[in-house]
Amino acid sequence: MRSFPQVYFDAIIPVPLHRKRLRWRGFNQAVVLAREVSRAWNVPVDPFVLSRTRETPPQTQLTEEERRKNVRGAFVLNRKKSVKRKVLLLVDDVYTSGATARECSRVLRRAGAKEVHVLTLARAV
Repeated sequence: MRSFPQVYFDAIIPVPLHRKRLRWRGFNQAVVLAREVSRAWNVPVDPFVLSRTRETPPQTQLTEEERRKNVRGAFVLNRKKSVKRKVLLLVDDVYTSGATARECSRVLRRAGAKEVHVLTLARAV
């Protein structure tokens, strides 16, 4: 079994779905993954730090540039949450071009996060 580097995380942040997609799907797979990681590593998960402010089309058929444009400005920090000086683990189900992870990380870093690490279940090529 592969061991992970010893990194201290203040919180685990799942990538949010837009409320319409969440209602349609019934669950957010990133939250499910984040909760499992939370249990294994004893780190709190907070699914309400980030919000997806606009519905974005699925990224599957988009080019890398289209993916970046698709998610640009689609995420915001919840004003009631603070990430200042925190080391965060961002969790998503699939990493393809990195556009979603980059955009979420950008929002978290601009809000003062010290570090943002990314963990995904799968890497699409």
